[in-house]
Amino acid sequence: MKSLFIDYNPFFVRAALVEDGELVEFLAEHVSARGHVGNIYKGKVENVLGGMKAAFVNIGLERNGFLYVGEDGDEKKRASESLPKLSPGDTVMCQVVKEQFDMKGARLTLDITLPGYYTVLLPKNRFRGVSRKIEDEERRRYLEELIDSVCPQNMGFIVRSAAINAGDCDITDEIAVLAEQWKAVERSYDSALPTSVVFREAQLLERVVRDIHGENMDRVVVNEAELADMLAGRVGDAKIEIYGGDRNIFRHYGIAAQVDKLAERRVEVEGGAYIVIDKTEALTVIDVNTGRYVGSKDLEDTVFRTNCAAAVTIAKQLRLRNISGIVIIDFIDMQQDEHKRAVVELLRAELKKDRLKTSVVSMTNLGLVELTRKRTRLPADSFMLDACPDCMGGRVVSGAHLALNLRDELIDYTLVHRHSAYTVRLNPSVCDCVFNYKIMVRETAGLWKGKRIYMIPDESVKRDAFEIRGLDDKVLTLPSCARLLY
Repeated sequence: MKSLFIDYNPFFVRAALVEDGELVEFLAEHVSARGHVGNIYKGKVENVLGGMKAAFVNIGLERNGFLYVGEDGDEKKRASESLPKLSPGDTVMCQVVKEQFDMKGARLTLDITLPGYYTVLLPKNRFRGVSRKIEDEERRRYLEELIDSVCPQNMGFIVRSAAINAGDCDITDEIAVLAEQWKAVERSYDSALPTSVVFREAQLLERVVRDIHGENMDRVVVNEAELADMLAGRVGDAKIEIYGGDRNIFRHYGIAAQVDKLAERRVEVEGGAYIVIDKTEALTVIDVNTGRYVGSKDLEDTVFRTNCAAAVTIAKQLRLRNISGIVIIDFIDMQQDEHKRAVVELLRAELKKDRLKTSVVSMTNLGLVELTRKRTRLPADSFMLDACPDCMGGRVVSGAHLALNLRDELIDYTLVHRHSAYTVRLNPSVCDCVFNYKIMVRETAGLWKGKRIYMIPDESVKRDAFEIRGLDDKVLTLPSCARLLY
């Protein structure tokens, strides 16, 4: 069974795609820190690098975006064919295709796209195509003819995989809507000031519904009745369920523990082996280890089976953690060439389940495999991990994620231990996150009505630890640093 769980509140949105009880995709977004991918800007050219066929463009973010027009691939080549000659001070309509990350600015393109459920509008080129995931040749030809008959002049469209079972009216109506949306973008661009946004990509909730439209979902479970109403008729044949329990929806359905593991370097592999995932500024390195797995035959067989199991796990983790860019996998050395080929082919087969494009290079003599995965939005660990304040290059669990865990623990505690007041002793940095993100607002109206809850910041408490106490005293003796949560 394929299910989508959505944990929604006014400040955070988290979405988990689960197949037969196993988490396969996780997305999270803080409303005050929305991403920029898909946004369209009236950029101001700051610098042009003729030798690199690139320009730095100010779009109003912390760092200038990078517009590189010498990109590989047919689609990017089409964009460069219409490239204007740029000079510092010029304004240009551009779209973010990769988030700014670490010290790198956002990646920009002139090849504007406006995505819908069934199609993607390409308003600045005439390319028209059908997703490769639609393999039925008869259906492909029909969709190509349909698009050609209704596509506005001088525009292009890509038919998404969700269109495989869509009605003609669904597709043609969406094309008309996207074409009108493009006219609105042009009007906004003409009146906008340089470095300002002229079109904002949909929020996480809208994107999730749009992107899973062709996933043949069995059910969608949400924690808000209003959200269920909004999704009605927009998730195909999936059954929409409303979770109305007091516990957090992810905890109730056993998803929270799987999400927490995304912050760990080590991932267990079936049979006792494990992989270790490490990120550098330039790439991600994944190391395969036999661990407790000793096999039942000879060493070569043990290594081969370990690498096969690891290949399956790695493909899942790339999708689950949204790891992208260059990835180097250090498989355990194998002697037989047929085993090496089999492991690589298995990895390729598992990666076909991923919506994002991946490219796998064959295995070297040292057992290394290089692959690239299309980078768009930030990886899951950007929400779950922060730079370590005490060391250079290390990562620690983010304050936002720790605050969410505290919320869930506090809810569970108050459901079991009934008191009139509660205190939570916690690290000051996490305490600040609790109040800054306001993640507990939803619960105060019902679950904690008539109760008092105080946060007590304490430098001696580790970041990932906290102490909850229940009290029934009418008069509480609290330190001066205590902060009333509710």
